[in-house]
Amino acid sequence: MKKYQERKYRNLIKNSSLFFFKAVVKETDLAVYAKKPMEKLARDSILKHRGYLEAYIDRYPEFATTLLPWPLFEPAPKIVRDMIWAGHQAGVGPMAAVAGAVAEYVGTDLLAQSSEVIVENGGDVFLKTNGPSIVGIFAGKSLLNLRTGIRVYSEKEPVSVCTSSGTVGHSKSMGKADAVCVVSRSCCLADALATAIGNLVSMESDIPKGIEFGKQVPGVQGIVIIVDSKIGAWGDIEIVSI
Repeated sequence: MKKYQERKYRNLIKNSSLFFFKAVVKETDLAVYAKKPMEKLARDSILKHRGYLEAYIDRYPEFATTLLPWPLFEPAPKIVRDMIWAGHQAGVGPMAAVAGAVAEYVGTDLLAQSSEVIVENGGDVFLKTNGPSIVGIFAGKSLLNLRTGIRVYSEKEPVSVCTSSGTVGHSKSMGKADAVCVVSRSCCLADALATAIGNLVSMESDIPKGIEFGKQVPGVQGIVIIVDSKIGAWGDIEIVSI
């Protein structure tokens, strides 16, 4: 069993116009903001989508462990197909997209009863708000940790900001970037690609290589990479100081 790590960065998420609540089912631990408390709906949504994933993994156990893109053998639940698609786009295994997939699917379910929703799942954020939002970048021991953010405009349709780190948290990464953030309409794609780029970045000089790789993937709006005190960025995004 993984040792629990308190998610202290959640204390820095503030939105006075929305209700905050948590939704926890097994390993899934979501921080949610919405127009009203919806803990039961959020938990029911987690259970539904985890059920689809768990049933698929029972049938294909290798799906949960492979680090390579997974073939689609037959019809599968949409959340599974989206994870497979994201893995192919980024060149990684489908589970690299699991946190983003759960955040996106639960967030979409909640939007049926709340016009504004923010769902955070282990550093992967799905949001649909009526005004601009700033997503802070958690970058461990870097001097830029939580001093840099991305202003996100999600008034028309949801936007996702997913972060992978080789120095912080449980995420499996072959690199040493303090933070790799990817902005996309697809939370699955942003999550998988953040992992893929993170695997390429072990030092400051690797930042351009990571950006060059990521910007070739269709559907990516922007990329931010932080290594120590260095930052690199690309795309149609607005970086702000916090």
